[in-house]
Amino acid sequence: MAGIIEIAAKAGVSPATVSRALRGLHHVNERTRKKIIDAARELDYPIRPDLLPPGAVSKTNTIGVIAPYISRWYFSQAIAGIEQALREAGIDLLLYNFAQIDARQRIFQQSKLVGKVDGLIVISLPPTEKEFEKILGLGIPVSLLGVPTDRCSYVTIDDIQGAETATQHLVDMGHRDIAIMIGQRELAVDFKVARQRQEGFMNVLHKHGVEFNPAYEVVSDFSSRTAELAMDDFLARKKLPTAIFCESDEMAFGVYRSLQKKGMRVPQDISIVGYDDHEFGSTIGLTTVAQPVRFLGQLAASQVMARIENSADVEFSQMNVPTELVVRDSVLKIN
Repeated sequence: MAGIIEIAAKAGVSPATVSRALRGLHHVNERTRKKIIDAARELDYPIRPDLLPPGAVSKTNTIGVIAPYISRWYFSQAIAGIEQALREAGIDLLLYNFAQIDARQRIFQQSKLVGKVDGLIVISLPPTEKEFEKILGLGIPVSLLGVPTDRCSYVTIDDIQGAETATQHLVDMGHRDIAIMIGQRELAVDFKVARQRQEGFMNVLHKHGVEFNPAYEVVSDFSSRTAELAMDDFLARKKLPTAIFCESDEMAFGVYRSLQKKGMRVPQDISIVGYDDHEFGSTIGLTTVAQPVRFLGQLAASQVMARIENSADVEFSQMNVPTELVVRDSVLKIN
């Protein structure tokens, strides 16, 4: 594919002028900008839709989805909800996913997205300032799923409040020695969820004057296997809590497995509360905080489609969907 040097030669300007023009900077006169854009179009160079003349942009009938993972439960459920809404509207989905920092940097390059999608949904990933500039600079509707912002549409839940609900249930059931299994920060992403759920947990303990034992903080990630290994180590200590709040149901499944290996019972030996309402949770009787992840995906898709249809008249849609405590059999009431 042609680059800035080839465009500059064809338009008869310097590469620096081409760079400024294609980034939409103002200190390029419109006549020169038009020459550069015409040259870029002839060379099939990707151009931001907002720089093209009216009528030059054809719809792709495709919405892009950026997700750091596709196999983890939360992301697969969100993508399934987005796909269902798009399929019903006759729109295609183009999925971008990554697990390393360099892959993230490549995906957020404008040239990867320009002219390929009519809208964009970013799942549970807070964009950096530079990434925000790039995706908003595409001139297409954008919605963030799980990340509130005042710069575009979003749909999310209140993770602090959800964790408060889970912890309050344990306190109401008489528990005071409560552990928490938290998700560690990952290099390629900057999830806020782990810190927010930990904040909600601590809020309730402080509210009731319950002193938290730092030794009761168990660090894992959001997978069942890692949680099982972390719980194996935790159970080796002499003094154990009466309950544990896991920041995801998949963590809770790992905790269940670890307790079973030790011959311990839920909830008689340790009570468990999870977060998500994974479909397997009902099978083992897990009390959890339910979030409607597929519905969140459908809402994000609807936000983008509405702005594609009539962006001039549709304001940013910013939605906070409530969570719900689902009480099952994994918490024992104690005196």
